[in-house]
Amino acid sequence: MAGGWARDGAVNEQIEASIQDELARLKARRTPVGDSLTHCADCEDPIPEARRAALPAVKLCIDCQSERQGANQRRGGINRRGSKDSQMK
Repeated sequence: MAGGWARDGAVNEQIEASIQDELARLKARRTPVGDSLTHCADCEDPIPEARRAALPAVKLCIDCQSERQGANQRRGGINRRGSKDSQMK
């Protein structure tokens, strides 16, 4: 059901178009730009050709990238006690 002068389904089409635009914007932002390095920026070890081909603009070897990702992960503040009082805020 459309309101006003809009035809039926116009609102849903607009929502779908907005979603597609946002997905395209996010995809474009995630795509790295530039040339891959032949050696890691942190440890100077060579970066394998397969990794450079798979990930454009890669700057780190697998080991250094894994270390950085592990350091950035945060633990969630989930209360595992299970009592209702401890879950209320």
